[in-house]
Amino acid sequence: MSVNAGGNPDGSHPGQRPGSVAAIDQAVGLDSKVLVLNRAFVAVRVISARRAFVLLAREAAEVIHVDGGTFQNYDFETWTELSALQHEFERERHDWVRTVRLDIAVPRIVRLFGYDRLPSQLVKLNRRNLFARDRNQCQYCGHHFPTSELSIDHVLPRTQGGGDSWENLVCACVKCNAKKGGRTPSQARMALTRQPVRPKRNPLVSLRLGSEKYASWKAFLDNAYWSVELK
Repeated sequence: MSVNAGGNPDGSHPGQRPGSVAAIDQAVGLDSKVLVLNRAFVAVRVISARRAFVLLAREAAEVIHVDGGTFQNYDFETWTELSALQHEFERERHDWVRTVRLDIAVPRIVRLFGYDRLPSQLVKLNRRNLFARDRNQCQYCGHHFPTSELSIDHVLPRTQGGGDSWENLVCACVKCNAKKGGRTPSQARMALTRQPVRPKRNPLVSLRLGSEKYASWKAFLDNAYWSVELK
């Protein structure tokens, strides 16, 4: 989806307060993730805090703050004012960006004013998403490894007709992959820790939901629709 609201090459917008986005761009914490809702409050994607602040500064979006099972919407100016109280009383609950004049809490959720499309349910099959689905865990020995020490294994080897699909690809450590070789798990007398399946939502979102700081996302990610266990 494109959420480009126009503007100048540096991300500023005609008529915008001078230096507002520039100051944010120099802040820290801009790599935090923010859930994006469409105009109808349906989750559509995840973006960086940097992008979220640009949308807020352009008045293309508003902050949705979830607290105690209810949510409140704020424009950018009101959110920056509220951040002063949050910084004093709830500092540890938020990520922060520092501008020249003040610290601003990173919102967990923003809602677009001019976007009403629904999200695609198709999750791209790529290395990053595959490792996220399997949580960097070798699907044979069950141990977790850094990405650099993992490989992708075809459960049914290509030499036996296996293809590239969510149901036939798993993470495997180098040792287990070498041990299995060009055989099926049964032929190699190796068992999978679980059967590989196609995720029904982006597995990277699933990983973030495991963090308490992203718990507010669950209010807009319906379990029945996404069908992914939240831990």
